Amino acid sequence: MSPHIRNIYEWRQSMKSNSRSLPRYLVSLELVLLAMASPSLGAQKHEADIRERLDASAAVLGQLITAPDRPIPKQVLPEVRCIVVVPSLASFALGIGVRRGKGVATCRVTKDWSAPAPVAFTGGSVGFQMGGEKIDLIMIGMNQSAIERLLSSKLKVGKNISVMAGPVASEASTDIQWRNADILTYSRSHGHFVGISLKGSALKQDKDATVTLYGRYIPFVSILGGKVHPPASSVAFLATVRKHMGDASPNRQGK
Repeated sequence: MSPHIRNIYEWRQSMKSNSRSLPRYLVSLELVLLAMASPSLGAQKHEADIRERLDASAAVLGQLITAPDRPIPKQVLPEVRCIVVVPSLASFALGIGVRRGKGVATCRVTKDWSAPAPVAFTGGSVGFQMGGEKIDLIMIGMNQSAIERLLSSKLKVGKNISVMAGPVASEASTDIQWRNADILTYSRSHGHFVGISLKGSALKQDKDATVTLYGRYIPFVSILGGKVHPPASSVAFLATVRKHMGDASPNRQGK
C-alpha cells in the first residue's frame, strides 16, 4: 500500500470511530479523496501489466530463437518482416475450446524495428474438449501481405492469408515451403515445441494497452510504420528483437 493510500485509510479508520460527531462536509471530503486515489491505483496496475507483457515477450522470443533442441532456423530470421509475441496464451476447453492472450508486435522499418504495438489474440474451436494449458506463441510475418493485414489492426487467421507452422533448424535446409507462407508460427508448451491450429483466430490491436503505453490512442499503422518513438519500457524487448533479427532492412521486400 502506498504512503498516500495508507494515510487516507488511517484517516478513514479514525473518522469511523467518531462517525456520530463527524461533520457531513468531512464525509464528503473523504469520499472525494478515495475517488481520486482509485484511478491512480488502476493506472499503476495497467502500467505494471504492460511492462510485464513487454518483458515476458522479450524472454519468450529469446528462448524460442536460442532453444537448443529445435530453435527457429537462422535462414528464417533475415526474412522476417514483422513479429508478434504472445506469452502465456491461455487455452481452455470444456466442450468448446477458447484461446485468449495478449502480446506485442513490431515490424521492420528503415534499418530498425518499430515501437511495439500491444495486441490481443482470441480464438476458438468447436468439439468435445476438456482441460487447459498456457502456450507461448510467436507469429512471424514474412511478406507485404502480412504487414498490410497487421496494419489494418485486425488479422483473422485463414481468411485470405496463409499460415503454417514454421520450420525448425533440422528441417530448414530441405524444406523451403515456408518461403511461400504469409505467416509462420512457433509455439511452446511447458518448454516443448508444439503444433496448434490457429484457424479462425483473430489478432487485433489492444487499444486499452496502447493508451496505457503511449498515454493516448495511436493506430497500428502509425506505431508499426515507425512513426512513434519507442517508450522506455520497451527497451529490453526491442533489444532482444535487434539481437536476433538484426537491424538492417530485410533481404526480401515481399511477394
